[in-house]
Amino acid sequence: MIDDQKSIPTVADLREHSLTGVVQHEIEKMILSGELPPGERLNEKAIADKLSVSRGPVREACRALAELGFVQLIPNRGVFIKRLSKEDAIEVYDLRAGLTGLAASLLAPVITPAHVGHLRHFVTEMETAAENGDFAKFYPINVEFHDYIVRATGNSRLMKLYRGLVKEFHLFRSHGLVQRDALLESNREHRDILAALEARDALQSYDVSQRHVSNGKHRMLKALSDLAEEAIPHHRRPALAGAIE
Repeated sequence: MIDDQKSIPTVADLREHSLTGVVQHEIEKMILSGELPPGERLNEKAIADKLSVSRGPVREACRALAELGFVQLIPNRGVFIKRLSKEDAIEVYDLRAGLTGLAASLLAPVITPAHVGHLRHFVTEMETAAENGDFAKFYPINVEFHDYIVRATGNSRLMKLYRGLVKEFHLFRSHGLVQRDALLESNREHRDILAALEARDALQSYDVSQRHVSNGKHRMLKALSDLAEEAIPHHRRPALAGAIE
């Protein structure tokens, strides 16, 4: 006979699980904000002291974050904040492109005037930021514009998948290299997305949204290539042009 009591979590188990979740959320925020930069070793004791918890929940939280791709657990060395490579970023871009297109195609047939109003407001704010070449202001509004489209579909699974990719992409800090002209171009594409949604054209909404994220990938690659070009001594550029460290 199986003892069912063994499968029932105790109050202590529930408390520990809840605490681990809180610790995980706090560490995740530190990573995404840049407080814990890519490549840095995570000091479990320092985190535990900062959050006023024991090292156990921190250790469990790190295991969970490793499964999500935020940190790497290296035997005999410790826990390190993951550094997203250019190749990783490309994969995330490609997946985001498909999910972004899907979200727009789902929203188009059911979009409301309220949805359109919110999206138009985002586009207007981004235009001002783009004109000023203000990436720091443009980027969070851009994130919210696309997240709003996903939220508006009401598809919780799509939302979970999409947000997971966005969180992972935040680890790729070089996306801040995009300049004013690229921001303006990006926002012209936002206007195309809005127009397709207003027209309730699901196919066009998918096409322009998917293409927008793909174009973003190319803008990112060009920014990295330009940066590498600037960093290479002139007499060596023909051989190493476009190389990314």
